[in-house]
Amino acid sequence: MKLPFHHLSALDLSRRAFLAGAAAGMGQAALAALGGHGRPGARAKRVIHLYMAGGPSHLETFDEKPELTKLDGQPMPESYTGGQQLAQLQGRELRCLAPRFPFREFGESGQRICERFPRLGSVIDDFCILNSLETDQINHDPAHTLFNTGTTLPGRPSMGSWVHYGLGSMNENLPAFVVLSSVGKGGQSQPIAARQWHSGFLPSRYQGVELRSVGDPVLYVKNPDGVGRDLQGDVVRAIAELNGERAARTDDPEALTRIAQYELAFRMQAAVPELVDLSAETQETLDLYGTEGRDGSYASNCLMARRLAERGVRFIQVYHRGWDHHGAVERSIEITAKEVDQASAALVTDLKRRGLLEDTLILFGGEFGRTPMGQGDGRDHHIRGFSYLMGGAGIPGGRRYGATDPLGYAAVEDVVHVRDLHATILHLLGLDHEALSHDFRGLDLRLTGVEPARVLRDVIS
Repeated sequence: MKLPFHHLSALDLSRRAFLAGAAAGMGQAALAALGGHGRPGARAKRVIHLYMAGGPSHLETFDEKPELTKLDGQPMPESYTGGQQLAQLQGRELRCLAPRFPFREFGESGQRICERFPRLGSVIDDFCILNSLETDQINHDPAHTLFNTGTTLPGRPSMGSWVHYGLGSMNENLPAFVVLSSVGKGGQSQPIAARQWHSGFLPSRYQGVELRSVGDPVLYVKNPDGVGRDLQGDVVRAIAELNGERAARTDDPEALTRIAQYELAFRMQAAVPELVDLSAETQETLDLYGTEGRDGSYASNCLMARRLAERGVRFIQVYHRGWDHHGAVERSIEITAKEVDQASAALVTDLKRRGLLEDTLILFGGEFGRTPMGQGDGRDHHIRGFSYLMGGAGIPGGRRYGATDPLGYAAVEDVVHVRDLHATILHLLGLDHEALSHDFRGLDLRLTGVEPARVLRDVIS
């Protein structure tokens, strides 16, 4: 619903000034896409990132290592680990820990993944399995920050903010960048800071919005008693006039952001209740995901991700905390796999049958992997090699890209840095990672930074 602004010449003028100033700081690729629903040649309109927070073990998910099984309990060869950065295992005796579960073939492609993920196995032909990721940060918070913003420096925009900045929104009644989160029971649940979806030095209108998984999805989404829609609209219009006048006097882009955010909040009061009302979902769909409603579970958040996607939300992150398996990795994987396996596969199936998978990019993975060396009966943080699933958006599935060494310690074939993943995500959305930039304090900054980053063309073609 558009607010009926009238006679706001200062507001109109300041908006034009803002857009002109913003355009000067943007790359040409982003500028061309500001007002549209996508770019010519783009294969994805939206991204759903199923974020397994805590660092899933690639050795109990998607990277089979029979050689590690043969060395179970034996000292880890120093040729692998000598001089390497470790987390809590630094300076301790390092012994090989065999994968806790067997792998078996799934799909027509016969991809071998851990048997604890049979539902994901049923849709594995829709994914390319990336087995050669690496990152730079060995502790959770900086690793999340690097994965989300391309750097560990504070104050940088997140992936979703860059995408919103570059492509704009497809739904004026909902945020373009939405975050959902759930907490698992199978391992330590490290906190996720809100700066992981912050807009950094971009105007704050590009910041992600966290929707709570139980209760009111957004605080104060309902009007207080005695305040009707008309009265609320009058308040928003009055605030917009004041902010418009301030913007005209000061050229402050945040004043314009406040106008836009008040307008969006007003529209969300009507759109959000419909979004979270699952009464129209069939029992078959609820059973597919394994949920009966908005119960705070990963399953209900995956269903909500589909509803957000079909309503034009551009970037959706679904965090599931509970993958930090320093101990009891076997029992922990059993629990955590059960929490995410069915709903992850259901999301793929549901998107496909609704015709949305072909222009939706889906990612499944965490901020890093786990060591092939045991930490008691668990595994430590690991940055040299881990796995991701990448599907949808026309990506040929049922295959693998890259590989780690025989023990799963380091990526050795077609190594994929986090920056390469960022470049590929932007490319699929029709954005050039070298052109999508913002002039901040005299520096031309971008998501992929100044270090080399490549689009994974062998993965997406």
